[in-house]
Amino acid sequence: MTADLASPAALHKTARRRVAMKLRLAVHSLVFVLVNAGLWLLNELNGGPRWAVWPLGGWGLGLAIHATVVILKLSLNGWTGTLVEREIERLARRSR
Repeated sequence: MTADLASPAALHKTARRRVAMKLRLAVHSLVFVLVNAGLWLLNELNGGPRWAVWPLGGWGLGLAIHATVVILKLSLNGWTGTLVEREIERLARRSR
């Protein structure tokens, strides 16, 4: 068990933080889909050049970056804890 999850309170805090990150990404994704669907519909109704692809592409890039950050934070969190535990063990051996 990693040091940051040693107590039930710390475990609860970590779980709440991870759930909050996932929920923020889900809300961001939902707003992205709804707003861009509306922009696409407006573009279709008004005709003319396809301008709706520009906000879709820019915001899509931002959403992709947000998703990448969340995935990395969630997956690297355990890896970081493992590295910290190894370093603590290494330092403890060295101080003996």
